[in-house]
Amino acid sequence: MDAARCALGAAALALLGLLGACGGGGGGGGGGAALPLAAPAALAPGDDPIVASSSVQGQCAAPRGGIDPDTGAAFPDQPGSATTEKRWLRAWIDETYLWYAEIPSTLVAGEYATPLAYFNVLKTPLSTPSGRPKDRFHFTVDTAQYRGLSQDGVLIGYGLELAFLSAAPPRDIRVAFTEPGSPAAQAGFDRGLKLVEIDGIDAVAGADVAALNAALSPTRIGETHNFKLQAPDGSLRSVSLTAAAVTRTSVQNVKTIATDSGPVGYMLFNDHTAGAEAQLIAAVYQFKAASVSDLVIDMRYNGGGFLDIASELAYMVATPAATRGTVFEALQFNSKNPFRITAAQATVPFHATTRGFSVSAGQPLPQLGLSRVTVLAGPDTCSASESVVNGLRGVGITVDLIGGGTCGKPYGFYPQDNCGTTYFAIQFQGVNQQGFGDYGDGFVPTCAVADDFGHALGDTAESRLAAALTLRSTGACPAAPQARGGGALGKAEATGTPYLIRSPLRENRIISRP
Repeated sequence: MDAARCALGAAALALLGLLGACGGGGGGGGGGAALPLAAPAALAPGDDPIVASSSVQGQCAAPRGGIDPDTGAAFPDQPGSATTEKRWLRAWIDETYLWYAEIPSTLVAGEYATPLAYFNVLKTPLSTPSGRPKDRFHFTVDTAQYRGLSQDGVLIGYGLELAFLSAAPPRDIRVAFTEPGSPAAQAGFDRGLKLVEIDGIDAVAGADVAALNAALSPTRIGETHNFKLQAPDGSLRSVSLTAAAVTRTSVQNVKTIATDSGPVGYMLFNDHTAGAEAQLIAAVYQFKAASVSDLVIDMRYNGGGFLDIASELAYMVATPAATRGTVFEALQFNSKNPFRITAAQATVPFHATTRGFSVSAGQPLPQLGLSRVTVLAGPDTCSASESVVNGLRGVGITVDLIGGGTCGKPYGFYPQDNCGTTYFAIQFQGVNQQGFGDYGDGFVPTCAVADDFGHALGDTAESRLAAALTLRSTGACPAAPQARGGGALGKAEATGTPYLIRSPLRENRIISRP
């Protein structure tokens, strides 16, 4: 499976356990020529020597014609070959990859049929302390498709987020949440419903891969498919869904919970999108008006996004003393400093004003002034979301994690186009004010609590939120509750594997190249 199909077809492929080595996570920006740097890595005998990437960039087996919409100028592509594309890849990896020195010296470009196949092995073979691959986040996307995905902000679909508690037969596929006003929300696709049949095909054990994939990943507005659903009480119902253009609402269920020791704020925060800036500010003003004494941020399904949004959120949560003049996240590159970035350019502060995503830039941000915050988390809590946790802990704010271990992605990258493919290879690691960023196996929860598909998100009886409130009031984790609507942990969560199946473009750190 080539990496472009892997990245863009993730939702469909993972249903049948075919996702394989697809990864997520990343940076933002993109474009730009790689820099010629010294000290190339050793190569296998007989392989071509490593040259400066700039000397072979844009030499393409199938050069693009016409105008590049990003620049308004003609595409820079020149006639080349798969061999020159692979030579560019090897050079670019040697120059910019965070772990360039760990690339095996036995790799021979000619043994790989395509540049994509070669790119897939141009990464570190080492593992994390738990035994997981150190680099799980290497991927590519067709450049034209990436441009649309990263700029449009609108997805074709049902507004339905599914949790694959078991992606292989017998499958256990649950509704995690829906987007407000979406076709799925209007059709009553409530959290916890289990998919048992799709277009007449058994969704639990059926083998018609193509049909199941097509129904779960509609490509056209107006496309309709039929679903049979099972409620937690065992009852069944059939519903038709028609695909539409859906805009994600990043911040949902903003509410205040009355407790004996004061009001507690709660919000579901699903994506660090541009639109989240205005939504988060509105939520914090609502919490300030309610004089909340504590805050629960539900990021169990938040894969990340703009790092500046993460910084804004962390600033709005914390105290003025903790955020004044301190580092939210510092980016660490390889020893070659491939992008010639200064220490100041590599430092992301706690932003005290808006960055201009969905609110005019330079507006002062409100601040709750909390010394403690609770985050509901799990294996789908990734990248920029983990930066919120790490950044706050770095300046002395206590962050209690309730749920499961996070995904473990302290890394990012600047997307790079070459010959119509945008490549994502890890180029930096983020660390906090204390210099800590080694959480490749994720953050361990303060209280381990299974995801509860028997209650709505934000319901005080939902297991993770209930545990957060118990920890706050008693100082101790509750006895492990029996999560309704799923019983024991699904296979995915039990092994710490993300179970929301989404494009790796939604599991990232997006930050523009200086």
